[in-house]
Parts: sequence; C-alpha cells; structure tokens
Amino acid sequence: MCRLTINGKELHVADNSTILQAAASVGISIPTLCYLEGLTPMGACRVCLVEIEGAPTLSASCSTPVREGMVVQTNSKRVREARKTVVELLLSEHDGDCQLCERSDDCELRQLADELGIRSNRYEGAKPFSTVDNSSVALVRNNGKCIKCRRCVQVCSDIQHVGVLSAQYRGYHTTIGPAFTNTLDSVACVQCGQCAAVCPVGAIVETNHIEPVLAALDNPKTHVVVQTAPAIRAALGECFGLPPGTLVTGKMVSALRELGFDAVFDTDFTADLTIMEEGTELLTRLRNKFVLGQPGRLPQFTSCSPGWINYAEHYFPDTLDKISTCKSPQQMFGALAKTYYAQKAGIDPANMVVVSVMPCTAKKFEAARPEMRSSGFQDVDYVLTTRELGDLIKMGGIDFNALPEGTMDAPLGISTGAADIFANTGGVMEAALRTVHAVTTGRSLGTEDLHIAPLAGLEGIKTASVVLTGTVDAWSFLEGKEVKVAVAHGLGNAATLIDHIRSNPDEFQFVEIMTCPGGCIGGGGQPRFTTDEVRKARIAAIYKEDEGRELRQSHENPAVQALYKEFLGKPLGEKSHHLLHTDYAAKPRVNTP
Repeated sequence: MCRLTINGKELHVADNSTILQAAASVGISIPTLCYLEGLTPMGACRVCLVEIEGAPTLSASCSTPVREGMVVQTNSKRVREARKTVVELLLSEHDGDCQLCERSDDCELRQLADELGIRSNRYEGAKPFSTVDNSSVALVRNNGKCIKCRRCVQVCSDIQHVGVLSAQYRGYHTTIGPAFTNTLDSVACVQCGQCAAVCPVGAIVETNHIEPVLAALDNPKTHVVVQTAPAIRAALGECFGLPPGTLVTGKMVSALRELGFDAVFDTDFTADLTIMEEGTELLTRLRNKFVLGQPGRLPQFTSCSPGWINYAEHYFPDTLDKISTCKSPQQMFGALAKTYYAQKAGIDPANMVVVSVMPCTAKKFEAARPEMRSSGFQDVDYVLTTRELGDLIKMGGIDFNALPEGTMDAPLGISTGAADIFANTGGVMEAALRTVHAVTTGRSLGTEDLHIAPLAGLEGIKTASVVLTGTVDAWSFLEGKEVKVAVAHGLGNAATLIDHIRSNPDEFQFVEIMTCPGGCIGGGGQPRFTTDEVRKARIAAIYKEDEGRELRQSHENPAVQALYKEFLGKPLGEKSHHLLHTDYAAKPRVNTP
C-alpha cells in the first residue's frame, strides 16, 4: 500500500494505482476524454492533468503512478486553467455543430466544456480537412468531429483484436481511421460498434434507421411489426434517466404501441427457437462422433452474434465449418414474420416491414446480408439500436417513465427465461444446456436455480462441464458422457480461446462467443457509457427477469411447440433448414478494387 494526499485528504491505495484511480477511490472525480477502464492509459487528451507538489510540470493523472508521500491537487488554479486551455484547443479543431449533432445530449466534450465554464473560445484557428465515411452498412465516421482521443483505436485493437483503426499522418494532420485512408467497407471491420460506444463525441455513430422506420409507420398500407432483443429491457431506461439495470420491459412495449407499431413481438421467441435448432444440431454432431465414429464438426460454435460471424469470416475461416448453421434469433424472427406470422394474420408479406430493436450495430449489417432473404423478401428491413429507440420515443413526445406496463403480442411474443439470458455472456450456453440436459436425461439441470455458476460473470474466458446421466433411450449413447463447454466475450478473448482450441481440438464440444464485452448487454448500440459496473447491473437485471418467469427452459415454450406442429415440422427439418439456417464463407481482410 501507498500513502498519499489528494486535495488535503490522506489515503492509502495499492502501490500500483494511478492518481486517477486513487482519486476515484475517495470520490474525487478527475475528467478525462481518452481513458478506458482496464486498458493501458495513453495520456492522449491531457484533460486529466493534476498538480503534484514539487513537480515542475502538470502530470496526466491517468498514467502517473502514485508514490509514497505524494501530495496532489486536482482543482488548483493552475490545473483549472490548463484543462480549460486543453479543451478550448480541442474545440478549436472540432468541426461539430452542437445544435444539430446527434451526440449533443451526451457529448463528453460539450459536457466538459460546460463544467469548465467555457462560454467562448479564445482559439479560432483553421480546422483539419473533414471527411465523412458512410461506406459501412452499420457505422458512419466523421473525421471533422474527431478529437484524436484514440479510444476507438484502443478498443478496436486491444479489446477486439481487429485493429482496423489507427492514427494516420502526424501532428496537425493526424487522422484516425483505416490505413491509407481506406473506407470501413474496404477493410476487415466487423461492424461491432464498440468504437461508437466509446467515442466521446459524434465522430463515429451508427447508421441511423429512424427516418425509414417513421416512413413505414406513416404508411397506412404497410403492416409494421417490431421485435425487441433481450438486452434492450435492461438498458433502455438509461435513455430516460433510470439507473443501469432497471427493467423496463412493460414500459418499452407500451412505448412501441404508442409509436404506432401494428404488432409488438419479442426476439426472445426466436431465441427459444434457436435453442431448439442449435441444441438439436449439437446433439446430431455428438451422435456423429460417438455413434458413427466420425470426427464431426466439433466443437460447435454459436452463431447468434453477427460481429463474431464477421470476425470468423475475416480472421478465422478455419472455424466456419464448425459454426452452427442456425441464423441469429433476429434473422429467424424476420423469416418467420414474413411467412408463418403473415399466413396466420392474413397479411401479404410484400406489405410488411419488420423492424428490430437491438443492442448491436452489427445487426444492421447482418440484416442486409444477401443470405438473409429466405422468406422471399429481406427478412429484417430496419434495425434500431437501443439509443435510436430512445431517440424515437423522445421524438414521439412520450413520457416513458409514466407509461403503464404493456405485454407482448402472441404468438411471436411468447418466450421463456432461457431466452432472456441470451443478453448476457454465458447466457446462450446456459440456455442451450438447460434444454440439452432435459431432452437427453428427461429432467432439468440439477442446480436449484437452473444457473451454471462457472458461466456467469465477466471473466474473459469461462469453462464448465455437464455430465449427461440417466439418459432417455434415444440419447443413450451419451450415457455418462461429459460435455465440456467454453465461453468467450470480446473478440480478443475469442481469439485467445480459438488459438487454444486449435492446439486442443478435442477439449470442448460447445463454444459460445459474443462479440462485445459482457455480451449483448455491453453491445455497441447500448446507451453510453458502458463500464463494468454498468455491465454488472444490466446482467443482474437480466437474471432477475429470467428467475421471475414461470417457464425457464426453451423447449417448454408453448408457442414454439405450436410453431413446429403447425408449420416447421421438426427441428432441423426441411422447412427449418430453408428458413432458419445458413452458412458463411471466408472473406479477405482488405477488399481490393
């Protein structure tokens, strides 16, 4: 431990702490525009400057370690004036119109300028050359708004291990973006949106789908349905001042009805369906291995995270034959909405628009993939992020916090608790094991709350095993077999796990990979700013939603049972194969003209 004094307060902290961390431990807030929790600090923005007794210059608190007897001032006149100058210089280059910028309500630069009392700018110099890159289906980059904080560079390289963003040129002419000023669609960007989630200004944002959704809602000839991902219900409230982890499922449904959607459904329905298809696929692969002696395509990787699919296509094409052929719940929903639901409701699918509300920017890319037209139309037409839905509700003049609790429409709004936990890292795996265990053994998992503790939490890579005993006759070949599973969230952790599997190909039978840290609750389209504390609050809310359900295993969903009886036939059947499954192909890391 190390003893130091900050603003007259004596404290003891771990001797590997930084001044920023030490100050936070006693409730002293030091502003920063570049710092990211858990990553090596860069000291790039210089906003977190502090004064250290005896030091000739001010120091960046995010990258300066504490030392015994250190005396620090975080709010001296010298510090305040330096911070103000730094922010004024950033504003002088920032080509942002705060009156029109979509980040005006949550822009960290604007908030900091306000806190520092900046009402005019002493520096009105030239601005760098501005370019807008809207080549990507999911993301838009505006270099004129970029303040070169390099958060996006760090999250893309150090967390996601994608590395398509970096600093180009030097000095005043520095630009953040893909190498050689390439556009995002020409490099191996996985569209995850973590760059947009950490950007403090409006330099990287999601491609906005609000206007086409409003146009569809305004068209009386169009039947507009909406599906909502499980992660939304634990985060949307943050757009309206509620604490992270506040469950707003019912209010969300009521808001969507007030906005004019003709039917409000739940992606949870097709999450349950995914478990039926993916679980059956896993059991089929295990049968091929244990009964037929075929090597099979094991371990089976999950397929519901589109950023992970993009990552595999670009960086790990040798895993593609092992990825489940199941489409994601979003895409299964779209295919069924324009076939099964359209038939039941007597609606021409040509006049139907399917809107998704997702925590993920990569879902916009996924919806536009050419593989996703098995209904005969584009299965999902538009994708709104959680942030976009928050904006849409505000545009509608709706008092969200005063709304009554609404309920989803049937049949595509009926779901189980197993579908809820798709939002969390480890949740898809747990949901699958609940059903696989029940199907093969004839009874539920032995844990009292159905949870598999080793799969919970924010550890980057998690493993667990389930022994299938007392199996029913059809699955007797699994008697006493140990099914080992692994979970990774964040693509950097995924890369580490895949490298391990390459060296130990028989260790695991089932692997869940989620693109974003924490899983979908930490998605690139969620309300900003997502820290581990926020992730934990959202995760706890999702588990609470699951535990409050009457039905908590996907195979128990009566609407899914009816779907198979009335329409699909059976899991992995001919119609399921056509509507609900697909495959993927390797892609180059750089698209050359």
